[in-house]
Amino acid sequence: MTDYRLRACKGLTLIELLVAMAISAVLIAAIYRTFIGQYKTYTVQEQVVDMQQNARVAINRMMREIRMAGFGNVSSVLPIVTIDGTFNNIINPSNDKDNIKGQHDDQITIIGAFEKVSVLVTDHAAGANIIQLSTLSKDDFDPDSNKKYVCIGGLESYTVTNVDEGGKRITLNGSLVNSHKDGTPVFKIKAITYKLNLQKGIPVLEREDNTDGGGGQDIAENIENLQFKYILDDESESDSPADASKIRLVRVTVNARTPMPDIEIRKEGELVKEEYRRRTISSNILVRNMGVSP
Repeated sequence: MTDYRLRACKGLTLIELLVAMAISAVLIAAIYRTFIGQYKTYTVQEQVVDMQQNARVAINRMMREIRMAGFGNVSSVLPIVTIDGTFNNIINPSNDKDNIKGQHDDQITIIGAFEKVSVLVTDHAAGANIIQLSTLSKDDFDPDSNKKYVCIGGLESYTVTNVDEGGKRITLNGSLVNSHKDGTPVFKIKAITYKLNLQKGIPVLEREDNTDGGGGQDIAENIENLQFKYILDDESESDSPADASKIRLVRVTVNARTPMPDIEIRKEGELVKEEYRRRTISSNILVRNMGVSP
C-alpha cells in the first residue's frame, strides 16, 4: 500500500521547471519594461509641467512690474543713481548683455514707485518740503544710500535729503506741488533689473533691486534665454531704442528648459540622447505710465 501511494505522487521534472522559469522570466521582463516606460513618461511629464510653470512665473512677475514702470511720476527724479549704475530712463534696455555666455540674452532695468512703505499722518499743503509719516525707519529711506527716492500719493516724486526717525519726518529736495490729505500713501522708488545668471551651473532668472542693495533674488530656475523687444510710439520695433522715453510696449520672450535632460528624445525625426526639452513663452506688456502726464 505504501509503495502504491508513493508511485501515485507525481512531481515536476527538471525540464518542466526550466520551462516554467523561462516563461516567468519573460513575463517579469515585459512587466518591468512596461513599468520603466510608464515611469519615464511620468517623469518627463512632471518635468515639462515644472518647466512650463517656471516660465509662467518668470513672465508673470516681470509683467506686473514692467506694466507699472514709471508709476509715481518718477521721471522728475531721474537719473536714479545707485552703486550698480546710473539709470537715465524709466525703462533702461540692455541688448545682448550675454550674462549667460553664448545665449546673447538681454536684461532690463525699470524705475517706478513699486513699494508702499507708509502714509501721511496729517494734511500737507502745497509748498511744504517736510512730510510727516505714520512709520519711518532707516530701512525705508536713507539720503546717504540708494534708498533716497520717495513718491507721495503716486503723483509726485523727490529725493530725500534728511531723515528724522524719531519724529517720523523726511525732508525733500523740493516743495510739494499738490496738497495731500491725511492717509495719502507714500512709496519707495525702486530700480529693478531683470536678468539671467548662473547659479551652480543652472540658468536662473534673477530680479535685482538696485535701490535696496540686497543683491539678486532668484525668480525662476532653468530659464536659459531672455529677450526683450520694444514697440515705440510710432509703432516701430527695436531691440535697443535710441530714445527709451518713446517705449510704449515691451515684448518679452522666455526660453525655459526641463531640470534634467531626457535620456532619449526625438529631434527632427532622429533619436538624440541627453537632450533637454524646451518651451518658449512670449508676452506683450503695455507700459501704462509711459507718455502719460499726471
